[in-house]
Amino acid sequence: MKSYVRLTQPLVRDDRSSALRPATWEEALERAAAGFTAARAAEGPASIGVFSCSKSTNEVNFAVQKLARAVLGTNNIDSCNRT
Repeated sequence: MKSYVRLTQPLVRDDRSSALRPATWEEALERAAAGFTAARAAEGPASIGVFSCSKSTNEVNFAVQKLARAVLGTNNIDSCNRT
């Protein structure tokens, strides 16, 4: 039987071949933002997609689509609401 460990802090890699290491929330969020910015610059906003959950509230799903459209600049938004 597998044992699972709950993450209590963000983990990042310094490069593709390095192991995960603990990081601050600020560093992890900056890296995530830099990744989205780089993808948008290289491939355009259509290269980013967002997926939300049908178990989330309408307010959360609205906030996710607003983030995708207004901040990330993409209309690629999907959810499992139709299941």
